Amino acid sequence: MHIYFSGIGGAGIGPLAEIALAAGYEVSGSDKQNSSYIEHLRESGITDIYLDQSYNSIAQVHKKHPIDWLIYTSALPLEQPNAPELRFATDEGIKQSKRDELINQITKDNSLSLIAVAGTHGKTTTTAIITWLCYQHQVSISYLLPAKTSFGPMGRYQKGSHYFVFEADEFDRNFLQFEPWLSVITGVSWDHHEIFPSRESYQQAFKEFISQSEQTLIWQDDALYLGLNTAKNLAIQDPAHPQLSKLKLKGLYNRLDGWLALQTLLRICDVPATELIESINLFPGLSRRMEEIVPGLYSDYAHTPEKIRAAMSVAKEMAKPKQAIVIIYEPLTNRRQHYMINDYKDSFAGAAQVYWLPSYLAREDPNQRILAPAELISRLSDPTIALPATRNSDLKRTIDAHLNKGDMVIAMAGGGGGSLDDWLREQYYV
Repeated sequence: MHIYFSGIGGAGIGPLAEIALAAGYEVSGSDKQNSSYIEHLRESGITDIYLDQSYNSIAQVHKKHPIDWLIYTSALPLEQPNAPELRFATDEGIKQSKRDELINQITKDNSLSLIAVAGTHGKTTTTAIITWLCYQHQVSISYLLPAKTSFGPMGRYQKGSHYFVFEADEFDRNFLQFEPWLSVITGVSWDHHEIFPSRESYQQAFKEFISQSEQTLIWQDDALYLGLNTAKNLAIQDPAHPQLSKLKLKGLYNRLDGWLALQTLLRICDVPATELIESINLFPGLSRRMEEIVPGLYSDYAHTPEKIRAAMSVAKEMAKPKQAIVIIYEPLTNRRQHYMINDYKDSFAGAAQVYWLPSYLAREDPNQRILAPAELISRLSDPTIALPATRNSDLKRTIDAHLNKGDMVIAMAGGGGGSLDDWLREQYYV
């Protein structure tokens, strides 16, 4: 079967293409532009990648070797409902779907039990720690990661494995396409407001997902939030469990993610908990989760109040005594800000200074007013700690001045290409 991946250079699509290739499918794809990750895909054996997403380009691919299945990102039909590749697939009667259907197909074809990590925050870290533990203890798994790590590729199909571990995203209700053997719920708080117009609709989606799972790991607070304390097949976790103190990862939320990973491994292998805990404490981290770009300058994916608080908890444990913590914050989407404007409050507690950038725009509602940094800052519990800023040479000089003073500077941004994270790497990687 020939599978064509639209947006193959993306973090959600590229690793799945690698898995499909390893699982025996023929793979090709397209993207808007070249990248280091696309070069990695080519080196991994996916050589038919086209930096052209026009109608004519995919037609030429199809003419040379007929495409059986087009896989696209969830964002594509939202951003471009008339995208050329989607039009071509429709015109030619080619099967087309989001990645979820392919994941289900691969797991079904290879008799893999699904371990799905879901939640508003913490799911990437939890998935990565589970994967790390499997590597460390020779537990054979296939997996899909949405972030880079130092210990393995982002996507891996292991022949003969029994489990497929992946991050099940609630965006566009994607996770409702799965029926996991085990679901791991890392935390639930209302998000993706364009998909879930009310808090109740968001909660209902998680309840449906859990009802489709054979068994579920979930924290007490989340079970209560979802009204699931009497539901069957729940392994409700106590955040005050005394064994949690044995986890030494920086940041409370990272330790909570580590605990869920520990509980997952105890269900799929016979490695003693003491050995698993030792391995968790050696977890090397992953990209854009308090990743050091240059000495003193870190990048983190935090972009909601809960994620910001989590990142701050890590920063406060990492900082040296009396070292100032400085935040450069770029909100993810203007749309989100209309819902979160009153939720920031004390999210940045512990920061000496916050520089607040304009929001990274993606999938926006054209009818919504763009909220300026000053307006968002005004809703903080202490607005005096933050200043509006812009990505320019002045900001670069400001960052350099803080680094020269020995401050800890953390860039918090959730955007993709062209985000604050990209800008910083351009400025500091020479």
